[in-house]
Amino acid sequence: MKLLIKNGRVIDPASGFDEVCDVAIAAGRIIAIKTVAPGFSANRVIDASGCIVAPGLIDLAARLREPGHEHEGMLESEMAAAVAGGITALVCPPDTDPVLDEPGLVEMLKMRAEKLHQARVYPLGALTRRLEGEVLTEMAELTEAGCVGFSQAEVPLANTQVLQRALLYAATYGYTVWLRPQELHLGKGVAASGPLATRLGLAGVPVAAETIALHTIFELMKSTGARVHLCRLSSAAGVELVRQARAGGLPVTCDISINSLLLTDNDIGFFDSRMRLNPPLRQQRDRDALQQALADGAVDALVSDHTPVDEDEKTLPFAEAEPGATGVELLLSLSLKWAQDSGVDIRRALAVVTSEPARVLGNALGTLQASAGRLVEGGVADLCVFDPQATWTVAPHALRSQGKHTPFSGYELPGRVRFTVAGGQLAFEGRDRA
Repeated sequence: MKLLIKNGRVIDPASGFDEVCDVAIAAGRIIAIKTVAPGFSANRVIDASGCIVAPGLIDLAARLREPGHEHEGMLESEMAAAVAGGITALVCPPDTDPVLDEPGLVEMLKMRAEKLHQARVYPLGALTRRLEGEVLTEMAELTEAGCVGFSQAEVPLANTQVLQRALLYAATYGYTVWLRPQELHLGKGVAASGPLATRLGLAGVPVAAETIALHTIFELMKSTGARVHLCRLSSAAGVELVRQARAGGLPVTCDISINSLLLTDNDIGFFDSRMRLNPPLRQQRDRDALQQALADGAVDALVSDHTPVDEDEKTLPFAEAEPGATGVELLLSLSLKWAQDSGVDIRRALAVVTSEPARVLGNALGTLQASAGRLVEGGVADLCVFDPQATWTVAPHALRSQGKHTPFSGYELPGRVRFTVAGGQLAFEGRDRA
């Protein structure tokens, strides 16, 4: 398919390119930016006047719920939601049912996703068999099947020796281990420790649950030489430890979720189960530190932490409700909202959901590495065209995800996706939302 996108403000955060011009696409590649050959004949011409043409978003944390949790989300519905949000690539954790600890399961998931011709799916393999924290998986075989890294998802490793062995294994072959820092015993609560949790009588998760885990991870990184990506930091103290680790030369990257970036524990209100999330929402000082860290680069990427939850599992008392919220359709708009509210340049707002996640994935992207998260001539044609001036109100019934629960219900957000191009094909064409 040949596409010509005309008169859009083309922004490539990685190079700093920012200019109103045309983009020509053919055979799944960007063949021209700015200077389009006069003889180029497009099957479809898109007038992007007033819109921004950006790289397709890369989401480093999105649960697709297949296999095993189809009652909470089908691959078709969640992939449709992803491209509606401008996402052209996403990383899914291994905590499916069965767990992604066998090459055949990984291959099946990738094959199912590829048949939909929408966003690319990059699975994380399980670090240990069945995520039980005892026996390491065959990381080499899982990598050959398509895994881009290895993770315990939300299951902390109780045995530090197993974590050490896993990091040694990963370091030997150059794999990245993705860990959410949480100490097993301190992390069993349902809300962040503090005055609000005490007042509501909710079991608290102290900041120490994150910082203790971070200290352990960093010490093991020093002894093993492993590369680690930290998933969904939630505290000011955690960010400070990451800054120190980087200053010490450790090969560590990290991300935060849209929930922790914009919300605090006060948003729980009177036991609002939409705010039942992992990691739990923390205090304002933590949120402010996360926003600053994302702006100055101490935090690399912003993720949706998309976790569709069934109605029956969410509409329970707060402590019993399943944690999680839908997020892929909100990632771009919430990044723009953060930028507007914080005075951050739009190029940084786009970088944390495009070029920076691509950098985190690095070599795992294979042949796509050079152009992923970027707009470059000859690169893969993954693009998002959105109207930065348009606003929309988050209405759960209008979300394309099977999961309708979001803590941002009723929010008016900037940025309406008009078109998503994935691999040179028009994967989404927007219409007005409710």
